[in-house]
Amino acid sequence: MRLLVVEDDEEIAEQIARTLRGDGFNVDVLNNGTDAPGEVAMNSYGLVVLDIMLPGMDGWAVCRELRKRREAVPVLMLTARDSVDDRVRGLEDGADDYLVKPFDARELLARVRALLRRDKVVRTGVIRVADMEIDSKDHRVSRAGQEIRLTPREYSLLEALARNVGRTLTREAILERVWDSEENTENAVNFHVTSLRKKVDAGHDVKLIHTVHGFGYVMRSPDGGT
Repeated sequence: MRLLVVEDDEEIAEQIARTLRGDGFNVDVLNNGTDAPGEVAMNSYGLVVLDIMLPGMDGWAVCRELRKRREAVPVLMLTARDSVDDRVRGLEDGADDYLVKPFDARELLARVRALLRRDKVVRTGVIRVADMEIDSKDHRVSRAGQEIRLTPREYSLLEALARNVGRTLTREAILERVWDSEENTENAVNFHVTSLRKKVDAGHDVKLIHTVHGFGYVMRSPDGGT
């Protein structure tokens, strides 16, 4: 897969490119924002790593232009300023995720992989975690080729966990994503996770749904991805 890195700091750009290439990606590097929309239009990039502070056209303007042109490529924005206003502005301008400098190479790769997984799900409607497959269009679930029948609430809970593989969701976060009513409690989350585990993990050596004590729940794939 081919990725585009838009970063005017030559040293940082080279570090990012080297990290991504080391993970098997083909990488193009651009040192200004002005040419970025045209490069994206002319090439089939899987993802754009986009710095905010760029000569010619800043990252926010680049992102707005990409969305204006209906370019659906995932965008990971980089910035040296860790402020809520900056993050909100980037997301509102069409960015898909945000990474603050300086960052660890492992986090860069993790965020890139997560965005690519999310983009694949959007395009295909299918989420795969280990030997489990979730058809998000028809709300059908199977594991090792065997269909799993879930209630609507169980399905919503499973999809929330599967869309965040490797990321712990607190019980509060699950309530916000899966339940609309404020009347539900964390006990309701615990009850439905227990029920879901019986259907998804029972009879399988590899368990996908895990408890993070004191925090919440996480779905883990044995290969670290989907």
